[in-house]
Amino acid sequence: MSDKKQQLREISELGEFGLIDHITKDVKLHHKNTLKGIGDDAAVINHGNICSIVTTDLLVEGIHFNLIYTPLKHLGYKAVVVNLSDVYAMNATPKQITVSVAISRKFAVEHMEQLYEGINLACEHYNVDLVGGDTSSSLTGLAISITAIGEAKKEDITYRSTAKKNDIVCVTGNLGSAYMGLQLLEREKEIFKTNPDFNPSLKGYDYILERQLKPEARKDIIKILKELKIKPTSMIDISDGLSSEVLHICNKSDVGCKIFQDKIPIDLNTEKMAEEFKIEPLIAALNGGEDYELLFTIDVKDLEKIKNQASIHAIGHIADKEHGAVMITTGGQSIQLQAQGWNQMKEE
Repeated sequence: MSDKKQQLREISELGEFGLIDHITKDVKLHHKNTLKGIGDDAAVINHGNICSIVTTDLLVEGIHFNLIYTPLKHLGYKAVVVNLSDVYAMNATPKQITVSVAISRKFAVEHMEQLYEGINLACEHYNVDLVGGDTSSSLTGLAISITAIGEAKKEDITYRSTAKKNDIVCVTGNLGSAYMGLQLLEREKEIFKTNPDFNPSLKGYDYILERQLKPEARKDIIKILKELKIKPTSMIDISDGLSSEVLHICNKSDVGCKIFQDKIPIDLNTEKMAEEFKIEPLIAALNGGEDYELLFTIDVKDLEKIKNQASIHAIGHIADKEHGAVMITTGGQSIQLQAQGWNQMKEE
């Protein structure tokens, strides 16, 4: 028996996505009706003409949210939305959710009522049924795990892996606002920690705060695309920043892409906040995350159909893999995109 102690690797060496790839590399699918397992926004299970879309997310206090500035009602709403966004990113419709919660002794019944008020409000808004879940005790803080179940016709489902050369790259809404809302909340939190009598002034920042605390999933876009008779050739939701999501599509589809800086939509409120923090707004859009907008590609023949859609922006096109995933700056430079979005398992 060797006396040498086994050298263990830090999870931070791999990061979140590296860890997922590592621990799932030997996973085998045993059932023919599992059309898609790990590797997309959601799993796809075939039931004939209609497929089930299944996804799950875990939110942990201190990692994904801070209750100093996050109202429990907003947290419940957001926890549902982040899961529904993954279902919409498969070009599907969410139908049911289950909710599992681990709570510590610092929470009272009234706190749970506030949390579930937000969960129920999201279910009402998105026409989704809460059908089950679990509760458990926690030694520290609050953790929420939600599983969302959706459905779609097999031929309507859109994956990350099916983008093709010359497809147009599109994003919805605007990017970077949720990140700037988080920066504002973190700044006010630090001031409050040194001065508990401090009364934060958040007037005029409603938009970026709502984008961070109470985001919305883009069910409207799925409806618009259906009305326009457009099926995206690939799609993903923007939870980790535009750069990361573009690279996901390129890697899964085995393609490259070219996006243009001047085409990336950034709201004036985001630019104003970024200027206050001396942050380049583009950095917030590329790497901030939590916008829960949709990034998708469409066949070039469908470009004309989206030209009058104010909420859909064409920002580039798919290219050959050897060109890489690049952004063309306003100055004409070609910059390789890097996945620098937020990663909770990466060592700071």
